[in-house]
Amino acid sequence: MSPDQAPGPPIDVVRRVRDVVLAGGLLLCCWPVLLLAALAVRLESPGPALFRQERVGWRGRRFRVFKLRTMTVDSPTFGPKPTSWDDDRVTRVGRFLRRTSLDELPQLLNVLRGEMSLVGPRPEQPFLVDRYEPWQWERLEVLPGMTGWWQVHGRKQPMHAHVEEDLFYVRHRSHWLDLKILALTVKAVWGGDGAV
Repeated sequence: MSPDQAPGPPIDVVRRVRDVVLAGGLLLCCWPVLLLAALAVRLESPGPALFRQERVGWRGRRFRVFKLRTMTVDSPTFGPKPTSWDDDRVTRVGRFLRRTSLDELPQLLNVLRGEMSLVGPRPEQPFLVDRYEPWQWERLEVLPGMTGWWQVHGRKQPMHAHVEEDLFYVRHRSHWLDLKILALTVKAVWGGDGAV
């Protein structure tokens, strides 16, 4: 049985209710901001406002993650991650969206669809998961998250080089740890500590 045909992850009712309530509330509050951001993306450069990319989730299940497009449409889908604000692939609007983390807001839809959680390991790219050693598969034992231990403890580093941070979360996961990560995420976003 392939990962896509396997039964879904066991439901943690408290965590799922939290995710649906917070994700739904944030979407309701932020839809004007999302609309304006999407319009700015379309006005600055040709192409869709929404970027979809295949990622790997719980136990190898593949899904399409949603983000606001921050790069030109001719940028390779799985190309090297920008390492500076001067990267020619990143648009001017894209730099603002990345710095403020607004480009991540559409992932609230992934949370509502049950493909992601608010907190968890980042959803990895398929070609990186294909290279996993057996011990690395443990990070796929929980739903991927919009934010997580890795993001608040070194988001400037490449995610595939920091599986240990994700494994720490998987092994110590609790509602209290989730609340701590969410609080640290709000602090980081408020301080403009977005990704390049």
